[in-house]
Amino acid sequence: MMRRKHIIGPDGRRFTIADPPSPDTTHWVIRRNAEVVAAVRGGLLSLEEACSRYALNLEEFRSWERSIDRFGLKGLRTTRTQYYLNAGSSTPAEPKKTSTRG
Repeated sequence: MMRRKHIIGPDGRRFTIADPPSPDTTHWVIRRNAEVVAAVRGGLLSLEEACSRYALNLEEFRSWERSIDRFGLKGLRTTRTQYYLNAGSSTPAEPKKTSTRG
């Protein structure tokens, strides 16, 4: 399979093999996750290369893809993961009630 030289990245700009996050990345943000998914989907990296380069397991990568496919980039927000998980269930979770006693 011939590797592509560039693709259109998640932000709409030209994206090359030099653009994905560093393999030493420790702080993952939405943009970086989306860049890895775009690199694999666009043929800049194979799935195996991405998993090896970023120490990902297949399920973690696939969860990023599912989140993007279902909810867009906002689906990658870790603070909203439970909300989006519940959005796909048939019985959404009740919001937690907080005590107003002082």
